[in-house]
Amino acid sequence: MDTNLTYYDLVIKNGWVIEESQSLNGYFDIAVSNGKIVAVAKQLTNYKAKQTVVASDYIVCPGLIDLHTHVYEWVTNFGLPADDAGINSGSTTVVDQGSSSYFNFPGFKSNVVDKVKTDVRCFLSVNVGANKALDITGACFDSPKNINIDAIVHLAEEYPEIIRGFRVFADSGSISRWGMGVMELSREIGNRTGLPLYVHTGELFPVVETSRPSPEQVVEKVVSYMKAGDILGHCYSCQPDGVMGRRTKVPNWLLQAIERGVLLDLGHGLKFSFDIARLMIEQGVLPHTISSDVHGDFFTLHDDSHLNYSLCGAISKLMALGMNLVSAITSVTINPARILKAESEIGTLKIGSRADISILNLVEGCWLLFDSMGKQVVAKEKLAPVWVVRSGELIQPHRRLLRDERISV
Repeated sequence: MDTNLTYYDLVIKNGWVIEESQSLNGYFDIAVSNGKIVAVAKQLTNYKAKQTVVASDYIVCPGLIDLHTHVYEWVTNFGLPADDAGINSGSTTVVDQGSSSYFNFPGFKSNVVDKVKTDVRCFLSVNVGANKALDITGACFDSPKNINIDAIVHLAEEYPEIIRGFRVFADSGSISRWGMGVMELSREIGNRTGLPLYVHTGELFPVVETSRPSPEQVVEKVVSYMKAGDILGHCYSCQPDGVMGRRTKVPNWLLQAIERGVLLDLGHGLKFSFDIARLMIEQGVLPHTISSDVHGDFFTLHDDSHLNYSLCGAISKLMALGMNLVSAITSVTINPARILKAESEIGTLKIGSRADISILNLVEGCWLLFDSMGKQVVAKEKLAPVWVVRSGELIQPHRRLLRDERISV
């Protein structure tokens, strides 16, 4: 062994590094050993590496973090294989939003978290309804009397590395049945654990029509229960009881909530709207985090054939609407890492942090991108994953679920 050389497991050479926590935006070499980042330099010298990736044509950033996925495969009928939603779509960490609860979390941990290569965290459902295959009669959305606060708090304390918050449904269906009861109990859970709430917005479950709340007031009522660090999901939803609803101007109560620290997450899903996104972006309201809300079909067990959106696709859509590249990368790296209180480990390329890295291609062309209603924009560039590094292991994604762009003629 040449003692004048430094030996590394992996070196990524001359990639366009975008990393907000260190204000990096330029071409760097990155060295990895024993699953950790051990060097970041303009040009590494006097070394030998077991593997080398020449990334001159690519963006290199901390491993992408998808804050909203559904990966409790087989237990929920809409759960995806975690590695398909994660490493094979370019993300090294995914957060399952509410597919598990205190009732079935042990199975989620043993059958998903412990078995896949992707780093899987979760926001635990506050109710037990998430354990059942979606019953659109509303039976899956259990009433406040079935929320076991002590059991939820105990579980969060027992598994702090995995459970990083709580998923709450606050749509018209919930409010028509139980008023703000679910939000009140969820607030208590958040207060006792110090963990954030991720609040679903937009009508999902059937509404009791005789007590349907005013669509324009649903999210306003919900936000009054939210604290700094809580997340409002599906911020660009087209639904009447969504964040914008039928408004054309961002309401003052939303601006005030953002000012006091409530965070917006894209949560693309089935209701993402270019029209709503344009309205809010033009008024200066962008999401703190971009996430996909990827899931399978609600009505057919283990069927993802209709899934036509992804995290990289969602990033590309917001960039097409004017979001700059650095802000977009930040919204899928250090921003969600801070929500997970894991910013020293993931979402960063600091020396000593875990070697979770995404290598992306910014592909130029004429790309036709669609929202959930079929409206389209033409993008001049899109992001596509080329490689991921997960705890130091170099992996080439198979990209099975990346189906959300077409070449425009």
